[in-house]
Amino acid sequence: QVQLVESGGGLVQAGGSLRLSCAASGSIFSINVMGWYRQAPGKQRELVTTITDGGSTNYADSVKGRFTISRDNAKNTVYLQMNSLKPEDTAVYYCGATIAVGDGYNSRRYWGQGTQVTVSS
Repeated sequence: QVQLVESGGGLVQAGGSLRLSCAASGSIFSINVMGWYRQAPGKQRELVTTITDGGSTNYADSVKGRFTISRDNAKNTVYLQMNSLKPEDTAVYYCGATIAVGDGYNSRRYWGQGTQVTVSS
C-alpha cells in the first residue's frame, strides 16, 4: 500500500507565505512525477505545479514567480513553497504522485487527502 500524507496548510493573510509538504510511504519502487493540485469551492481540480524525478518543473501561469516546488528523493517528499499568496489561492491542495510499487512494473497516480489553504484579504 502507498500513502501520501500532506501537511502545512492553514490560514494566512494576503501577501503571506506557507510551505506544504507531502511524504509518500509504503511499498514504493520508484516515484516519477510528483505534483500539487488544488480545488476551490465550486471549481474543478486544477494543476498547480509538477516536478519530475530529474528535477524538471512545470507551473500554472497563475502561480509562476510566486510558488516553488521541490523534492527530496531520498525522503520521497515533495514541497510547495507559496509566497505572495492571494485570496484566489484559497483551495484544498492535493499532492499527487505517479508511483511504481512492488517490482516496479505497475505504476499509477496516488493522491493525498488534501490540505486546506485559506488566504484572507
